[in-house]
Order: sequence, then C-alpha cells, then structure tokens
Amino acid sequence: MLDNQVNQLIGHLFRHEAGKMAAVLTRLLGFQSLDLAEDIVQDTLLKAMSAWKFKGIPDNPSAWLYTVAKRKAIDAIRKHRLQAQHSEYIHEALRSEWTLTPTLDSSFLQNEIEDSQLRMIFACCHPAIPYESQIALTLKTLCGLSILEIANCFLTSQDVITKRLYRAREKIRDEKISLEAPLPAAMTGRMDAVLHSLYLLFNEGYNSSHPNQLIRHDLCEEAIRLCILLTRNAITDTADTRALLALFCFQASREDARISSDGSIVLLKDQDRSKWSSSLIDRGKYFLEQSAGGDHVSVYHIEAAIAGCHTRAKTFEETDWTLIAELYAILAGMKPGPIVSLNLAIATGYSKSPSSGLEALKQIEGLDDHYLYHAAMGDFYARSGNETEAKRCYDKASGLTASNAERNLLALKQSELSSISRQYVVYNGNHRRFARGKVAADGDKRNVSFSERGAE
Repeated sequence: MLDNQVNQLIGHLFRHEAGKMAAVLTRLLGFQSLDLAEDIVQDTLLKAMSAWKFKGIPDNPSAWLYTVAKRKAIDAIRKHRLQAQHSEYIHEALRSEWTLTPTLDSSFLQNEIEDSQLRMIFACCHPAIPYESQIALTLKTLCGLSILEIANCFLTSQDVITKRLYRAREKIRDEKISLEAPLPAAMTGRMDAVLHSLYLLFNEGYNSSHPNQLIRHDLCEEAIRLCILLTRNAITDTADTRALLALFCFQASREDARISSDGSIVLLKDQDRSKWSSSLIDRGKYFLEQSAGGDHVSVYHIEAAIAGCHTRAKTFEETDWTLIAELYAILAGMKPGPIVSLNLAIATGYSKSPSSGLEALKQIEGLDDHYLYHAAMGDFYARSGNETEAKRCYDKASGLTASNAERNLLALKQSELSSISRQYVVYNGNHRRFARGKVAADGDKRNVSFSERGAE
C-alpha cells in the first residue's frame, strides 16, 4: 500500500514540481547548466521514491524535494570549485537541511519559485533562439510536458521537437545565454512567445494527449497561475495578458461539466450548465473588461470573446452561433491557419446548415491526419442524414486519436446513427431552423493558431 502511495505521489510531484525545481536550480547553477539542473531533479525524485518507501512520506514532501535538490546542486558547485563564488548562498541554503522532513520558510520558498519561474520563462523565450524552439523549450523545461505532448501541441512529429530542443540547448550553451531577467524593453519583445507558451500549456491540459486522461487539471491550473503572475508585474501586465487570462477563466469554468462520473466525454450541448463555475466566469468577464481599451485587439481578445459567448448562453440552443462564426472569421483574418478554419467551419455549420459546414470543411487543407477534422465531418454528415459517410468519417477519426474517451465517444456516435431521433434545433438570428442529424461537432484540440475547441 505504501509503495503505491509513494509512486502516485512521486508522479504527482513530478508533474507539479519538476519544472519549478529546474527553474530554481538554474538560478543557483546558471542557465548554461540547465541539463545538470534537470539531472538533479531526476535524481532527487528517484531518491525520494527510495527513501519514502523505507522511512515513510515526509510531512512536507515538496519542501523535502527542494531541500535535497538544493543540496545536490550545492555539491555540484563544490565539485566545480565554485564554492567561494556561491559561499553566501550556500550558507543560507544549508540551514536546517539535514533532517528528513525539513521545515523551510514557506514565504521564502514561494517567492523564490515565482521569481525563478518568471526568469525561466523569459530566458527560454530568448530572441536568439528560433521562435518555435523558444516555446518548445519552455513547455519542456518549465512546464514539464513530454516530447509527445509538445509534438501534439505543434501538430508535428516527436523527432522534429527533439531536434528543436537539442538545437536550442546547444545554442544556449554556445552563446552562454544568461538566466537574468531581461530589461523592460527586452521583456516586452518576448511577451508573444511567453503568452503563446502558456496558451499551449493550458490547451494541453484542457484536452490532454494522455490516452486515459482527457483533462489535466494540473496543467490548466499551472497556466492560470503563471498568467496571474504576469498580471502582477507592471511590465508584463498587458492587455494581451489579461485577455489570455480571461480566456483561461472562461474555458476552465466548464471543466467539471465536461466529464461524466464514469469518465465519458460530455459534449457542450449535453453539459449541466449549473456545474459551470460562476466565479470563474465572473473573473473571466472582469479580466476581459480590463483588457479592453485603445485600438489594440489581439487573437486572445477574440478567443476570449468566443468563449464568453458560450458562457452567456443559458442553453445550447440559445448559443449565438452567428456571432461566434463572425468572431472566428475575424480570427481567421488575424491568424490564418487550418485549425482556425476548422472552428470557423463548425460555427458556420451551426449558424447556417450542416451542408454549409460540410462545404467549409472540405475547403480546408492540411488536416487529413487530425482526428477532430474527421469527427466534425462525421457530425455534419450525421446531421444531414448521410449515415454511410458519417460512419466512414467516425472510423477515420477513431484511428487517429489515442484517447480512449474520444474513441468511446466516436463509437457511441456510430451506434446512435440509426437509432436516435435526428432532429436538432439550430439557433440562427431571430428564428429557429430544424435540420436532421445528431450534433456533436468538435473544434480544435491543440493548436498553434490560438483557436479554442469548438462545440465540444
């Protein structure tokens, strides 16, 4: 029993603390020693697994990890004969570090982590590193995503991401890129990559790549927490930052309603809206209002507005799909790409007709390997009464997803093709139109064009 508890706790701490620990250690070791910092984190987790199974789980597992990791980093410094340079810090770090259950000052620990993470985010988004590599490095180092998860974020292969990370770290070592926070002007220039990284982190949590975990609440919470940290800094508290935080709040407000008690996906039209978090919706409205002003409108403003449309609708039938389609059309002009086009096509199918949605989907190129594209095609074929094509599309989509929950949903859709009543109400302007077919169209899952998932 203890072994299982330890294994589960270590897995939890790895997801929550590994990136933070690496950020703290790189402040001590120097950013050029990023690989060493990550090795120390791994060694510390292995030591915890062994020690806790033998001596029991400490009262403060996180503090235990930071204490042991710092001790290992200090040993590494001594080994490289840097003790004199770091002697003052060593003196502080060694205080009360020799017990199994250390009691670190919580305010010192939290302040250090926050500061280190902000430094790490901006360091990873250094302009000397190619833009996509900046984001991949941030997601891997600070956020703890796997190579596969990052590849899914970019809709590319693991080999491509591995090469990007290798080249980025090689450039960091060769050019001795410093971890020091950049000057205000430089921070402003890095904000786009920083916000993009947080967006993809949240998106991976909201629609996880994990086969048995549709939502990773820890990633969503981490993205929100880091975005809040940015709003607390006068330089990084921008209109875009607030708009992104508004989007996060709107999306996170629906998390509890998206999964049933048995782990099945609950589509937007079937969700119990009383489970939507009113406090998060209110926070989303607040940050969206705070992001307004001036002539600047970003992709985050548009996406937050789209998410806000969903939260305002008391029922699925009352959703203003016409406005959502218009907003996606604006987004497509600002950030063109196949994923935004996918969401626009889905919104078009709801605001006009299934045939309009199908026609728009067929015009999109580059998503033949994206399962949500085929799932959306299947949904609109089902609504049009074409069961043969709907089944073909669902089969194609099922073969392209690793998620068990999504495969189960696709299987359910297929089983209902011939048995359910296919009458569905689509709200359009001031009147209602009736179309045949069961609606369960999905939009984007992970995207590099900032679009949200459509009618999940």
